[in-house]
Amino acid sequence: MNSLTGRRARLRWAHLLLGGALLMPYYLLANVLVSFFVTGHGFFASTGTTFLTFAVALPLAAASTAVFAQLRPLECAAARTLLGVPEAELATGTAGSWGSRGRTAAYYGLHLAAGGVVSGMSLATPPFAVFLMALPFIGVHAPWAWLGTFRHTPWIWLAPLAGAALFLLILVTSWGAGALLTRCAPALLGPSAAERIAAAEERALRLALRNRLARELHDSVGHALSAVTLQAGAARRVFDSDPGFARQALVAIEETARDAVGELDAVLGLLREDGPTPTAPAPTLAGLGALVERTRATGGTVTLTAPDTPTLEAVPATVSREAYRMVQEGLTNAVRHAGGVPVRLHLALDEGALCVTVENPVPGGTTRRTGGGRGLPGIAERARLLRGRAEWGERDGVWRLVVRLPLGG
Repeated sequence: MNSLTGRRARLRWAHLLLGGALLMPYYLLANVLVSFFVTGHGFFASTGTTFLTFAVALPLAAASTAVFAQLRPLECAAARTLLGVPEAELATGTAGSWGSRGRTAAYYGLHLAAGGVVSGMSLATPPFAVFLMALPFIGVHAPWAWLGTFRHTPWIWLAPLAGAALFLLILVTSWGAGALLTRCAPALLGPSAAERIAAAEERALRLALRNRLARELHDSVGHALSAVTLQAGAARRVFDSDPGFARQALVAIEETARDAVGELDAVLGLLREDGPTPTAPAPTLAGLGALVERTRATGGTVTLTAPDTPTLEAVPATVSREAYRMVQEGLTNAVRHAGGVPVRLHLALDEGALCVTVENPVPGGTTRRTGGGRGLPGIAERARLLRGRAEWGERDGVWRLVVRLPLGG
C-alpha cells in the first residue's frame, strides 16, 4: 500500500496534476474548434464530445511545443524531481535536433494525456465516492437509474464498498500513469546518439586535460622537489669538507625552487577559469644546459652530448618542450634511483627525428626500477602524442631510456 500512497507516489501524482493543468489551455482551444463541427456542442455537452475534445487537444499540445527547444529542460527537471528519474538518464541541455524535439513533444503529449485522465478522476471521483459511502445513511434520492440497484436493503450496504473501490481506482490509475511516465522518460527525454557522442568527447577532452596537468605537475614540481632534496642532502654531507660545493648546491636549490614556482604558477593558471592566461614560458631544450648543471649539483656526474644551441633552438617548439620534460624525468630517475653513478645524456637529430638517450650503470645492490611510478608512463604518453615512441629497461648492467620524436609530429 505504501507504493500507492508513499512520498514518491504523491510526488508522481503532483506531476500528473501538473500535466492536467498544462492540458487545460489546449482543451479550451480544442473545445472551440470542435464546436464548429459538432452541432449543439457545448462545454462538457456529452461524454462522446468530451473525449473527442480531449483527443483533439493532445495533438495541438504536441505540435505547438515541438519547436520550443526549452521544453526538454523543463520536462527533465520535473521528471527528475517528481518522478525520481536518475539524472544520468536524462538530457542536460535544450533539444537541438528535430528528432530530439519530436521525442520531447511525444513525452509532453503523453504527460498531458495521463495528467488529464488522473486530474479528471481526482476532481470528479472523490465526491461521488463519498456519496456512495454515505448512501446507506442518507437513502437513494438521486435521479440516476443505475442507483436503483442499491434501493433494496441487502444491496445498499455494498455502496460503501463501491465508494472505497473508486478511491482505490484513483490510486491505482495514478500509480500506473506515474510508472508509465517514469519508464518512458529516459527513452523520450534522454540524450540522442549525437548528444551522447558529444558528451563522451567532452569527457575525453577533460580527461586529457587532467592527464596533461598531472604530467606537468609530476615532471616540473616533482622533478624540482626531488632535485632540491638531493641537492640539500649533498650540501649537508660536504658542508664542512667542501664548502665550495655546498655553496654551489645551495645556489642550485635557489634556482630550482624559483623555476619550480614559476612553472607551478603556469600550470595552475590553466585551472583558473576566470583568471589571466599564464604568461610564464614552458622550458625548452634551450635550457638544457641549466638543467644539467642543477642535476650535477646533486652530486651526480652528467655527461652531455648534444647538437649546438642554434640547432636545438630550431627544433619545433612543441617537440622541444616535450623533449625537455622527458630529459628532466630521465635525469631525475637516474640520480634518484642510481645515486652518484655517471649519467650519460645524448641528443641527436636523425632523419627528421629527435633522438634522446639517457643511460647509467646500475650499481650492485641497487633496486631495479620497474616503471611502476608515473614518470616513465608519462614519458610514453608524451611520445605517443607526438607520434613518437619511448623505450626503457636494463640490459647488461646499464639502465637505458630511449626516446624518438618526429620533428613533424
